[in-house]
Amino acid sequence: MVKKGGLGRGLDALISEATAETGSEPEARIEISKITRNPNQPRKNFDETALQELADSIRQNGVLQPILVRKIGGKYQIVAGERRYQASKLAGLKEIPAVVRDIDDKEVFQLALIENLQRSDLSPMEEAKGYRQLIDSQGLTQEGLAKILSKSRSAIANTLRLMDLPTVVQEMIEQGLLTAGHARAILAVPTEEGRVELAQKVVKDNLTVRQTENLAPLFSVEKEAPRPRVPTPQTYKRAARQLRQMLDTNVKVKQVRGKNKIEIEFKDEEELARILEQIQPVDHQEGDAEWDE
Repeated sequence: MVKKGGLGRGLDALISEATAETGSEPEARIEISKITRNPNQPRKNFDETALQELADSIRQNGVLQPILVRKIGGKYQIVAGERRYQASKLAGLKEIPAVVRDIDDKEVFQLALIENLQRSDLSPMEEAKGYRQLIDSQGLTQEGLAKILSKSRSAIANTLRLMDLPTVVQEMIEQGLLTAGHARAILAVPTEEGRVELAQKVVKDNLTVRQTENLAPLFSVEKEAPRPRVPTPQTYKRAARQLRQMLDTNVKVKQVRGKNKIEIEFKDEEELARILEQIQPVDHQEGDAEWDE
Protein backbone atom coordinates (compact mmCIF):
# COMPACT_ATOMS: atom_id res chain seq x y z
CA MET A 1 0.00 0.00 0.00
CA VAL A 2 1.35 3.45 -0.90
CA LYS A 3 2.01 5.67 2.09
CA LYS A 4 0.71 9.18 2.27
CA GLY A 5 3.43 11.75 1.72
CA GLY A 6 4.32 13.91 4.72
CA LEU A 7 3.28 17.52 4.56
CA GLY A 8 6.78 18.87 5.07
CA ARG A 9 8.43 16.89 2.26
CA GLY A 10 9.13 18.06 -1.23
CA LEU A 11 9.04 16.36 -4.60
CA ASP A 12 12.47 14.71 -4.21
CA ALA A 13 11.33 12.88 -1.06
CA LEU A 14 8.19 11.60 -2.80
CA ILE A 15 10.16 10.27 -5.77
CA SER A 16 12.68 8.57 -3.48
CA GLU A 17 9.86 6.92 -1.53
CA ALA A 18 8.23 5.64 -4.71
CA THR A 19 11.53 4.21 -5.94
CA ALA A 20 12.06 2.36 -2.66
CA GLU A 21 8.59 0.84 -2.78
CA THR A 22 8.63 -0.32 -6.41
CA GLY A 23 12.31 -1.21 -6.64
CA SER A 24 12.46 0.53 -10.01
CA GLU A 25 12.42 3.97 -11.56
CA PRO A 26 8.99 5.43 -10.77
CA GLU A 27 8.89 7.60 -13.88
CA ALA A 28 6.33 7.28 -16.63
CA ARG A 29 6.20 9.20 -19.87
CA ILE A 30 2.78 10.77 -20.20
CA GLU A 31 1.33 12.58 -23.18
CA ILE A 32 1.09 16.29 -22.42
CA SER A 33 -2.40 16.34 -23.94
CA LYS A 34 -3.54 14.02 -21.14
CA ILE A 35 -2.23 16.29 -18.37
CA THR A 36 -4.43 18.93 -16.72
CA ARG A 37 -3.46 21.80 -14.49
CA ASN A 38 -4.26 21.92 -10.79
CA PRO A 39 -7.05 24.52 -10.38
CA ASN A 40 -5.81 25.20 -6.84
CA GLN A 41 -2.21 25.79 -7.87
CA PRO A 42 -0.91 28.47 -5.42
CA ARG A 43 1.22 30.12 -8.09
CA LYS A 44 -0.98 32.16 -10.44
CA ASN A 45 1.62 34.18 -12.38
CA PHE A 46 4.68 32.87 -14.21
CA ASP A 47 7.52 35.06 -15.45
CA GLU A 48 7.38 34.70 -19.23
CA THR A 49 11.09 35.34 -19.73
CA ALA A 50 12.10 32.73 -17.14
CA LEU A 51 9.58 30.29 -18.60
CA GLN A 52 11.02 30.77 -22.09
CA GLU A 53 14.55 30.22 -20.76
CA LEU A 54 13.42 26.97 -19.13
CA ALA A 55 11.77 25.92 -22.41
CA ASP A 56 15.05 26.55 -24.28
CA SER A 57 16.91 24.43 -21.71
CA ILE A 58 14.36 21.62 -22.06
CA ARG A 59 14.77 21.63 -25.86
CA GLN A 60 18.51 21.07 -25.41
CA ASN A 61 18.62 18.83 -22.34
CA GLY A 62 15.13 17.44 -21.85
CA VAL A 63 13.17 17.50 -18.59
CA LEU A 64 15.73 16.59 -15.91
CA GLN A 65 13.23 16.12 -13.07
CA PRO A 66 9.83 14.48 -13.54
CA ILE A 67 6.66 16.27 -12.55
CA LEU A 68 4.33 14.80 -9.93
CA VAL A 69 0.78 13.92 -11.02
CA ARG A 70 -2.24 11.99 -9.83
CA LYS A 71 -4.69 10.12 -12.04
CA ILE A 72 -8.24 11.44 -12.29
CA GLY A 73 -10.36 9.43 -14.69
CA GLY A 74 -8.51 9.21 -17.99
CA LYS A 75 -6.42 12.33 -17.26
CA TYR A 76 -3.48 13.21 -15.03
CA GLN A 77 -3.65 16.27 -12.79
CA ILE A 78 -0.46 18.13 -11.86
CA VAL A 79 0.43 18.07 -8.17
CA ALA A 80 3.91 19.60 -8.50
CA GLY A 81 5.90 20.75 -11.50
CA GLU A 82 3.62 23.35 -13.10
CA ARG A 83 6.58 25.37 -14.50
CA ARG A 84 8.18 22.32 -16.10
CA TYR A 85 4.82 21.40 -17.63
CA GLN A 86 4.30 24.91 -19.04
CA ALA A 87 7.88 25.10 -20.35
CA SER A 88 7.60 21.64 -21.92
CA LYS A 89 4.54 22.76 -23.86
CA LEU A 90 6.46 25.85 -25.02
CA ALA A 91 9.35 23.60 -26.08
CA GLY A 92 6.96 21.56 -28.23
CA LEU A 93 7.27 18.29 -26.29
CA LYS A 94 4.56 15.69 -26.80
CA GLU A 95 5.41 13.69 -23.66
CA ILE A 96 6.85 14.55 -20.28
CA PRO A 97 8.39 12.35 -17.55
CA ALA A 98 6.10 12.09 -14.54
CA VAL A 99 5.67 10.29 -11.26
CA VAL A 100 2.09 9.08 -10.76
CA ARG A 101 0.98 8.97 -7.13
CA ASP A 102 -2.28 8.30 -5.31
CA ILE A 103 -2.74 11.59 -3.50
CA ASP A 104 -5.96 12.85 -1.91
CA ASP A 105 -7.47 16.29 -2.44
CA LYS A 106 -6.24 17.68 0.88
CA GLU A 107 -2.61 16.83 0.21
CA VAL A 108 -2.54 18.11 -3.39
CA PHE A 109 -2.63 21.79 -2.47
CA GLN A 110 -0.21 21.28 0.43
CA LEU A 111 2.40 19.62 -1.77
CA ALA A 112 2.03 22.23 -4.53
CA LEU A 113 2.45 25.03 -2.01
CA ILE A 114 5.47 23.45 -0.37
CA GLU A 115 7.17 22.81 -3.70
CA ASN A 116 6.76 26.46 -4.68
CA LEU A 117 7.99 27.68 -1.30
CA GLN A 118 11.04 25.44 -1.50
CA ARG A 119 11.91 26.98 -4.85
CA SER A 120 10.98 30.57 -3.82
CA ASP A 121 8.58 30.65 -6.76
CA LEU A 122 5.71 32.44 -5.04
CA SER A 123 5.11 36.18 -4.87
CA PRO A 124 4.41 37.56 -1.35
CA MET A 125 0.67 37.71 -2.08
CA GLU A 126 0.57 34.18 -3.53
CA GLU A 127 2.39 32.98 -0.42
CA ALA A 128 -0.06 34.80 1.88
CA LYS A 129 -3.08 33.39 0.02
CA GLY A 130 -1.54 29.91 0.12
CA TYR A 131 -1.05 30.14 3.89
CA ARG A 132 -4.61 31.35 4.37
CA GLN A 133 -6.00 28.52 2.24
CA LEU A 134 -4.00 25.92 4.18
CA ILE A 135 -5.12 27.33 7.54
CA ASP A 136 -8.78 27.51 6.50
CA SER A 137 -8.94 24.13 4.74
CA GLN A 138 -6.92 22.16 7.29
CA GLY A 139 -7.94 23.96 10.49
CA LEU A 140 -4.32 24.79 11.27
CA THR A 141 -3.05 27.45 13.65
CA GLN A 142 -0.28 29.82 12.62
CA GLU A 143 2.06 27.97 14.94
CA GLY A 144 1.08 24.61 13.46
CA LEU A 145 1.65 25.87 9.93
CA ALA A 146 5.00 27.34 10.96
CA LYS A 147 6.19 23.93 12.20
CA ILE A 148 5.04 22.19 9.01
CA LEU A 149 6.82 24.70 6.76
CA SER A 150 9.90 25.04 9.01
CA LYS A 151 9.33 28.77 9.40
CA SER A 152 8.95 31.01 12.43
CA ARG A 153 5.44 31.84 13.61
CA SER A 154 6.22 35.55 13.24
CA ALA A 155 7.19 35.00 9.58
CA ILE A 156 3.85 33.27 8.95
CA ALA A 157 1.95 36.04 10.80
CA ASN A 158 3.73 38.83 8.89
CA THR A 159 2.98 37.20 5.56
CA LEU A 160 -0.69 36.66 6.46
CA ARG A 161 -1.00 40.35 7.39
CA LEU A 162 -0.66 41.17 3.69
CA MET A 163 -4.24 39.93 3.36
CA ASP A 164 -5.30 42.97 5.44
CA LEU A 165 -4.18 45.36 2.69
CA PRO A 166 -6.75 46.94 0.35
CA THR A 167 -7.31 44.95 -2.84
CA VAL A 168 -5.68 47.63 -5.01
CA VAL A 169 -2.49 47.45 -2.91
CA GLN A 170 -2.49 43.63 -3.07
CA GLU A 171 -2.62 43.91 -6.85
CA MET A 172 0.41 46.22 -6.82
CA ILE A 173 2.33 43.55 -4.89
CA GLU A 174 1.24 40.80 -7.31
CA GLN A 175 2.40 42.97 -10.23
CA GLY A 176 5.82 43.41 -8.60
CA LEU A 177 5.32 47.17 -8.08
CA LEU A 178 5.66 46.79 -4.30
CA THR A 179 7.87 44.45 -2.27
CA ALA A 180 6.95 42.67 0.95
CA GLY A 181 9.07 45.28 2.77
CA HIS A 182 7.02 48.08 1.26
CA ALA A 183 3.84 46.25 2.22
CA ARG A 184 4.88 45.92 5.87
CA ALA A 185 5.62 49.65 6.02
CA ILE A 186 2.24 50.45 4.45
CA LEU A 187 0.50 48.24 7.02
CA ALA A 188 1.66 50.69 9.71
CA VAL A 189 -0.94 53.13 8.36
CA PRO A 190 -4.24 52.46 10.21
CA THR A 191 -6.76 53.53 7.56
CA GLU A 192 -7.53 51.88 4.22
CA GLU A 193 -7.55 55.27 2.48
CA GLY A 194 -4.12 56.13 3.89
CA ARG A 195 -2.69 52.77 2.85
CA VAL A 196 -3.86 53.23 -0.74
CA GLU A 197 -2.49 56.80 -0.90
CA LEU A 198 0.91 55.75 0.48
CA ALA A 199 1.12 52.76 -1.88
CA GLN A 200 0.35 54.99 -4.86
CA LYS A 201 3.06 57.46 -3.79
CA VAL A 202 5.60 54.63 -3.38
CA VAL A 203 4.95 53.44 -6.93
CA LYS A 204 4.80 56.95 -8.41
CA ASP A 205 8.04 58.17 -6.77
CA ASN A 206 9.83 54.78 -6.76
CA LEU A 207 10.43 55.04 -3.00
CA THR A 208 12.65 52.67 -1.04
CA VAL A 209 11.39 50.65 1.92
CA ARG A 210 13.16 53.03 4.35
CA GLN A 211 11.57 56.07 2.70
CA THR A 212 8.18 54.36 2.91
CA GLU A 213 8.69 53.66 6.62
CA ASN A 214 9.56 57.32 7.22
CA LEU A 215 6.48 58.51 5.33
CA ALA A 216 4.01 56.13 6.99
CA PRO A 217 3.37 58.34 10.08
CA LEU A 218 2.36 61.25 7.81
CA PHE A 219 -0.36 59.08 6.27
CA SER A 220 -1.50 57.84 9.70
CA VAL A 221 -3.18 61.11 10.69
CA GLU A 222 -6.90 60.66 10.22
CA LYS A 223 -8.49 63.45 8.24
CA GLU A 224 -11.20 65.34 10.10
CA ALA A 225 -14.56 64.67 8.55
CA PRO A 226 -16.13 67.82 7.09
CA ARG A 227 -18.93 69.22 9.19
CA PRO A 228 -22.36 68.78 7.69
CA ARG A 229 -23.68 71.99 6.14
CA VAL A 230 -26.64 73.36 8.06
CA PRO A 231 -29.26 74.77 5.69
CA THR A 232 -30.07 78.46 6.14
CA PRO A 233 -33.52 78.89 7.73
CA GLN A 234 -36.16 80.45 5.49
CA THR A 235 -36.72 83.23 8.06
CA TYR A 236 -33.05 84.26 7.65
CA LYS A 237 -33.45 84.38 3.90
CA ARG A 238 -36.59 86.51 4.14
CA ALA A 239 -34.90 88.91 6.57
CA ALA A 240 -31.87 89.27 4.29
CA ARG A 241 -34.14 89.96 1.32
CA GLN A 242 -36.07 92.68 3.20
CA LEU A 243 -32.86 94.33 4.41
CA ARG A 244 -31.40 94.33 0.89
CA GLN A 245 -34.50 96.10 -0.38
CA MET A 246 -34.52 98.60 2.46
CA LEU A 247 -30.78 99.43 2.41
CA ASP A 248 -30.23 98.99 -1.33
CA THR A 249 -27.09 96.90 -0.81
CA ASN A 250 -26.16 93.25 -0.40
CA VAL A 251 -27.09 91.82 3.04
CA LYS A 252 -26.49 88.32 4.43
CA VAL A 253 -28.09 86.77 7.51
CA LYS A 254 -26.21 83.60 8.55
CA GLN A 255 -24.78 81.41 11.29
CA VAL A 256 -21.02 81.44 11.94
CA ARG A 257 -19.55 79.08 14.56
CA GLY A 258 -22.87 78.81 16.32
CA LYS A 259 -23.58 82.55 16.29
CA ASN A 260 -26.07 84.45 14.16
CA LYS A 261 -24.73 87.39 12.16
CA ILE A 262 -25.92 90.08 9.75
CA GLU A 263 -23.39 91.18 7.12
CA ILE A 264 -24.02 94.47 5.29
CA GLU A 265 -21.79 95.34 2.34
CA PHE A 266 -20.71 98.89 1.47
CA LYS A 267 -18.22 100.33 -1.04
CA ASP A 268 -16.90 103.40 0.77
CA GLU A 269 -17.48 105.95 3.54
CA GLU A 270 -20.16 107.72 1.56
CA GLU A 271 -22.20 104.53 1.17
CA LEU A 272 -21.64 103.66 4.83
CA ALA A 273 -23.04 107.07 5.83
CA ARG A 274 -26.05 106.47 3.59
CA ILE A 275 -26.70 103.08 5.18
CA LEU A 276 -26.40 104.53 8.68
CA GLU A 277 -28.90 107.20 7.75
CA GLN A 278 -31.24 104.48 6.55
CA ILE A 279 -31.13 102.45 9.76
CA GLN A 280 -31.13 105.36 12.32
CA PRO A 281 -34.46 106.38 13.88
CA VAL A 282 -36.14 109.46 12.42
CA ASP A 283 -35.80 111.33 15.76
CA HIS A 284 -32.09 110.90 16.52
CA GLN A 285 -30.92 114.28 17.77
CA GLU A 286 -29.37 112.83 20.94
CA GLY A 287 -27.76 109.97 19.06
CA ASP A 288 -26.09 112.14 16.41
CA ALA A 289 -22.98 112.64 18.47
CA GLU A 290 -22.53 108.88 18.88
CA TRP A 291 -22.84 108.21 15.13
CA ASP A 292 -20.54 111.13 14.27
CA GLU A 293 -17.85 109.72 16.49
